[in-house]
Amino acid sequence: MCGIIGILGKNDVADRLVDGLKRLEYRGYDSAGICTVHDGQLIRRRAEGKLENLARVLAAEPAPGTSGIAHTRWATHGAPTTDNAHPHIAGDVVIVHNGIIENFKPLREELLAEGRVFLSQTDTEIVAHLIAREVERGVAPRDAVAAVLPRLHGAFALGVMFRTEPDLLIGARLGAPLTVGYGDGENYLGSDAHALAALTQRIAYLDEGDWVAITRSGVEIFDRDNRPVERPIVHSGASAALIDKGNHRHFMQKEIYEQPVVVAQTLQSYLRPIEQMVALPDMGFDLGSIERVAIVACGTASYVGMIGKYWIERFARIPVEVDVASEFRYRDPVLLPNTLGVVVSQSGETADTLAALRHMKANGVTTAGIINVPTSSMAREVDLLLPTHAGPEIGVASTKAFTCQLAVMAALSVNLARAAGKLSAEEESEIVRHLIEAPAAINAALAHDDEIQAMAGTIAGARDVLYLGRGPDYPLALEGALKLKEISYIHAEGYASGEMKHGPIALIDDNVPLIVLAPSGPLFDKTVSNMQEAQARGAQVVLISDADGLAQAGEDAVATIEMPKVHPLIAPIVYAVPVQLLAYHVAVAKGTDVDQPRNLAKSVTVE
Repeated sequence: MCGIIGILGKNDVADRLVDGLKRLEYRGYDSAGICTVHDGQLIRRRAEGKLENLARVLAAEPAPGTSGIAHTRWATHGAPTTDNAHPHIAGDVVIVHNGIIENFKPLREELLAEGRVFLSQTDTEIVAHLIAREVERGVAPRDAVAAVLPRLHGAFALGVMFRTEPDLLIGARLGAPLTVGYGDGENYLGSDAHALAALTQRIAYLDEGDWVAITRSGVEIFDRDNRPVERPIVHSGASAALIDKGNHRHFMQKEIYEQPVVVAQTLQSYLRPIEQMVALPDMGFDLGSIERVAIVACGTASYVGMIGKYWIERFARIPVEVDVASEFRYRDPVLLPNTLGVVVSQSGETADTLAALRHMKANGVTTAGIINVPTSSMAREVDLLLPTHAGPEIGVASTKAFTCQLAVMAALSVNLARAAGKLSAEEESEIVRHLIEAPAAINAALAHDDEIQAMAGTIAGARDVLYLGRGPDYPLALEGALKLKEISYIHAEGYASGEMKHGPIALIDDNVPLIVLAPSGPLFDKTVSNMQEAQARGAQVVLISDADGLAQAGEDAVATIEMPKVHPLIAPIVYAVPVQLLAYHVAVAKGTDVDQPRNLAKSVTVE
């Protein structure tokens, strides 16, 4: 959530600031703004809504200046209004902020008691006033920031500039990512490498608690104790080209269709087809010593963890616990020796998951991360990085990241099983064969897009929708319901099929569509039995199954979606496609903002 970019340039920076914000749109936002320093003045332009609104403001009222900062805001404190949009100004100080200042209330009361006037409802403006107060007392700008930072509790990435010092840009991070960019006679600050890709490939990642003083001629980084430190300058590898939708109507649709390729790319880095083995990157610990697995994630990634629990316990016979990251630390979990803590995250910056990772590490737990951004905070902190290769995912509702995470979770499950002595070479060979089949099976599932689109209009009129699944298809039912909620705003719930008669069946009537995920196999008959119980009470059933399953029970459904017949191991990867497409087409039918649904952000960097 929120995006930051700052430029100390040779020429006017406004256009490049807006370009940087465009690269950060995928994070989600509800207002935007920039501020430049020009002829001893702070020139600020802000707008509610999308960047096109800010562009119109700038066209009418340009913002000249070779120094500037810019921000896309996702509202936390205060409504998404122009007054609450960043940058915020107090005296000679202008500031942008990603995160939440948890102790903003006593700080605000302290400043109000001194007679300071606030023009917004945000916690960010408080930081601007605190720094401005130090400057007004005669403290140098760098020292003013250093004095204020210890007073801030919470999670933040800050960008600070001063009217009186146009050659100075200060950044600071605590719990939210921030990146320094190195140019030729120019230097930069950004939320991530992608924001700076058009400006430079030479970047440094600030560590937790760092702050940085940037000028056109150099960069000085300090740790939380204000000691000068060096952070390695690396090649970002981020593409300078703006990511576009190609021939697709939305990024989400494009990313759904990319899944055969990106899942294949991900599997290629873990499979050894000649040896018929599944391999992990080199690790500094013995996987055979693992006696317990703790998986921690948020949202869609947590459902990857739930499916991973089925796989790991089935193949490796190792007990697994799955926690929602926002609850993990606060229940004071028992972390036993020989536990592998696994975090799952697309961005690698999710605040709750990052905090859980650090909690596990502080308690001596060996950690692994299934992560899509190899330069992210989590990727740098885990003991074993298990990268996905989904590429940038712009749509807020995760699609290709989910299936790539499942592919990596399958590889981890197989390696744990082999290390535990629970998997023969023949069994592993069979698993490799089925994993290799996954991209083609995903492609076959995509072939049913038109029929899914045709039935979307029926679902779009519903107020409530239920999803059912058994075994690994139960977390997939949860994921299907989440996708529908996220982008169509229809209330939806996912249930284990056998739980229907323990309460949810009371919700069933002829206005409630029931989406049933039921590949043929050992659990099929039981799932169909639960489906028929719901049908007897008027449920409008959409059955998603393979040809064998549809031959047995398809005539009882109002609509069917045929999937290729696949091994149970890869069924969740393949059956993710129809639930994604169904949610997508329902949202399009309703006319919602598919890629940037209301109230949601792509990267949630605050708790």
